[in-house]
Amino acid sequence: MADDRNEARRRGAGGARPCGRTRTPPTGSPALKPGLPTTRLGAAWILAIAFFWIARPTRLSLLIGAAVVLLGLVLRGWAAGVLEKDRELAVSGPYACTRNPLYLGSFIIGAGGIIAGGTPWFGLLFLAFFAWMYGSTMERESGTLADRFGPTYLHYRDSVPVFVPRRGRYRPSPDHELPTRTFSVRRYLRNREYEALLGALAAFGLLALKAGGWGAPGR
Repeated sequence: MADDRNEARRRGAGGARPCGRTRTPPTGSPALKPGLPTTRLGAAWILAIAFFWIARPTRLSLLIGAAVVLLGLVLRGWAAGVLEKDRELAVSGPYACTRNPLYLGSFIIGAGGIIAGGTPWFGLLFLAFFAWMYGSTMERESGTLADRFGPTYLHYRDSVPVFVPRRGRYRPSPDHELPTRTFSVRRYLRNREYEALLGALAAFGLLALKAGGWGAPGR
C-alpha cells in the first residue's frame, strides 16, 4: 500500500486513455504533494503483519488469489504507463473510466491477497480499512486537482466516477480538448510501478512458504 503515496503526485501529472488526452498546467503550477499520513501507513503495516500471522493459504487459494492480484497489477501498470508526472491531468487510459485507477488497482490487489491467504472474513476488516485510509484522501486530491486545473478538471470530475468504473470512456467537450497519451514502458519505469509487482511477488513468496510449499500434502 505504501506505493499509493505517489497517487496524488501522479494524478497531478497526467494519464491517457485508449483515445485519451491530457492538459498541461500553467508554468510554475505547484506539484501535488499530498500523501498518506504516517499514522495511516503505520496502521497499514500493522494490518499486513496481522494478515500474514493469521493467513491459512492453500494451493488453490494461492492460485485464485494470484489471478486476482494480476488483474490489479495490470490496472495499476496501465495507469502508471500513461502518466506524465507533475505535468498533466490524467483523463485517459483507465482514467477515462475511473478517476482513481491506481487506488482501484490497489483494492483489487488487496482483495486478491486476502483470497490467497485463505481468510475471507478478513475482507470485512480490509474494506473498513480501505474506506478509512483512502476515502478522505480521494476527496482531498479531487479538491487539489480542481484548484490546479479548474474547469477542465471539473468537467472530467462530473463525467467520470470517483472509484467504481463505468461503461464507456470519458470524452472531453470541445472546450476541453486534450492531447493523446498511450502506454509507455518508459513512463511505467519512471513512475516506479514495478515496485508494486515486486511487493506482490514478495507477499506471495511468504504465503507460499506458510502454505508449506506447493507440493505439501493436502495443499
